[in-house]
Amino acid sequence: MPGNPARDYQLTAAEAHALEARAGRQEDGPCQMGFFTDSTLCIGCKACEVACKQWNQLPDDGFRLTAMSYDNTGHLGASTWRHVAFVERETPLPGQGSPRDGVEAGAAAFGPLRPCGQPGTTSLLADQVSPSHVEVPVALGPTEQAMGKFSWLLLSDVCKHCERAGCLEACPTGAIVRTRFGSVYVQPDVCNGCGYCVSACPFGVVDRRQDDGRAWKCTFCYDRLEAGMVPACAKSCPTASIQFGPIDELRQRAAKRVEQLHARGVGQARLYGESAASQPGTAGLRAFFLLCDEPEAYNLPPDPVVPTKKIADSWWAMAAGIAGLGLAAVGAVLAGRRTA
Repeated sequence: MPGNPARDYQLTAAEAHALEARAGRQEDGPCQMGFFTDSTLCIGCKACEVACKQWNQLPDDGFRLTAMSYDNTGHLGASTWRHVAFVERETPLPGQGSPRDGVEAGAAAFGPLRPCGQPGTTSLLADQVSPSHVEVPVALGPTEQAMGKFSWLLLSDVCKHCERAGCLEACPTGAIVRTRFGSVYVQPDVCNGCGYCVSACPFGVVDRRQDDGRAWKCTFCYDRLEAGMVPACAKSCPTASIQFGPIDELRQRAAKRVEQLHARGVGQARLYGESAASQPGTAGLRAFFLLCDEPEAYNLPPDPVVPTKKIADSWWAMAAGIAGLGLAAVGAVLAGRRTA
């Protein structure tokens, strides 16, 4: 039997203490840290959302119905730095099977615990109770049939802290800086609320608050890292879906996790933004993800590109346009002289 995937990556108390100490050490120099979010382990509990808001003292999101399933926050924003997305699909996950499979498997597991003489519910119990007490399985109803073609995709989204950050390159005041941990941090006391970073983010993460106009986003819990603690969201995640640590170690762990899922029949498992090779438009992400569907299903762009990456192409296009206008003007002058 395969092991518990959450337990495979759940840090022990000693490992967590060692990681916190490593993150906070000053004598070793900068330690490049990151997030690895495994969507296959997310249960949608929103502990990360609550912990993020509590630690960073973020305001509420209005307590209004969004009509988007269990998704009360809707998207990342100035007051939502962690967002748990609930994606409903009309297709089952690979290896999920049908509701009948789950019913029979559960009945077989709990059959020995049934009081003596109580009839079973499926034909799988024929070897555990007398044939006279075995009930014939009934046909699946409409609800059960729908469940067989249904699955959830859950993902705790966050600022990606891009290796090449469009927000950082677009900021005219120097309010956005790269920390010694490799994260992208917005200094609220320097931000003038121009909003250039909002339009420069290819993921739509950065947002401005209506009350003060300044830009806000995930800080990577920089204050906690300086104190030798892991970010609040990773600390509160009960299934190790959000994993925090040195970025190189996380990439190795993520590659191993994908191999495990492929071996278990989850062929759609893939990494999103783990390296510059897989996402050249941002040179890779420091908060990357393991997905079980196309990025668009999770409201993630398939090929994000920071605006400044194409600035050279824009200059060449403008130069070509000016050269074309110049040639056209010269041609017009020459044609005029010939007619004269």
